[in-house]
Amino acid sequence: MSQRWVTASDGVRLAVYEHGEPTAPTVVCVHGFPDDHGVWDGVVRRLADRFHVVTYDVRGSGASGVPRRNQDYRLPQLAADLTAVADAVSPDAPVHVLAHDWGSVQSWHTVTVPATAHRFASLTSISGPDLDHTGRWFRAQLRPSPRRLWHFTRQSLASGYVGFFHLPGVAELACRAGLLDAVTKAARRLETGEAPAGYGLGLASRNRAGLKLYRANVLPRTLRPRTRHAGLPAQVLAPRRDMFVLVPWQTEITGWAPDTEIHIVDGGHWLPAFRPDLVAEFTARLIDRIDGIDGIDAIDEIHGVDGIDGIDRTDRIDRTDRTPGATTPERTAARKAGQE
Repeated sequence: MSQRWVTASDGVRLAVYEHGEPTAPTVVCVHGFPDDHGVWDGVVRRLADRFHVVTYDVRGSGASGVPRRNQDYRLPQLAADLTAVADAVSPDAPVHVLAHDWGSVQSWHTVTVPATAHRFASLTSISGPDLDHTGRWFRAQLRPSPRRLWHFTRQSLASGYVGFFHLPGVAELACRAGLLDAVTKAARRLETGEAPAGYGLGLASRNRAGLKLYRANVLPRTLRPRTRHAGLPAQVLAPRRDMFVLVPWQTEITGWAPDTEIHIVDGGHWLPAFRPDLVAEFTARLIDRIDGIDGIDAIDEIHGVDGIDGIDRTDRIDRTDRTPGATTPERTAARKAGQE
């Protein structure tokens, strides 16, 4: 591993960590709150043999700079940060983005900026919807339909913590006192897979500046949503047991991200930490499909075995949702050909 510093457009220094061969396709991993780049450690170990894997501490977390103003955490600045990292680590080729939670929120925003969209080859998103889409999604759930109203109610309850995060001083005190870390520790009991050693200890206390992500973006974007379209190949890994970002909210996106595959997978909110095998598989599969490589052979090369955790290869490669509205590679191809 090597570390470098990238200076953002407003002067904030971002701590960037690189793994693997720099000439290989580049995967930039973007974490959420209250995490730092360490949430990707298990995924990095599984991808670095084939890819140039880059992680970085988002502003306000880890070793990166900690701006004091809420406005320094707005989505256009976060998009500029990600683009600056991409330009620094892969100046001559677009990068693939793997993102989780607030990392996904800012990544969706970034790949829909017309001036810089060409810098990104694909996006794998976990538990983090675009905020402009969020505003439109919540409004759509208020149409007369029991199913939509049920989705609205469940997601509103699941997102109740966002209101608490908007309380200046109070939310910071909860982080300092370890209360938020205790809550997230309890939430991780819903995770499947193997708990990473030492993961999550004191993260909210150390990275509490990330509360500004919510204050700077949630209300302005959801109350006045803008129209944004993502044209790059993308996939959403939606954990069934995610108690914060429920499946409908992050998967009903094909209207503005048409080239997107939807995969409903087993796991909780912190899928990158508890199921790095699954995350690495799907990420490699999408990249290999774009690059024209045999995805199954490549994934076996990552793991060095025919299966993983006792799961049959055929099952583990395609855990794709088959409900209406879900997108599979076959349905994507059919839709493009005018057959669906």
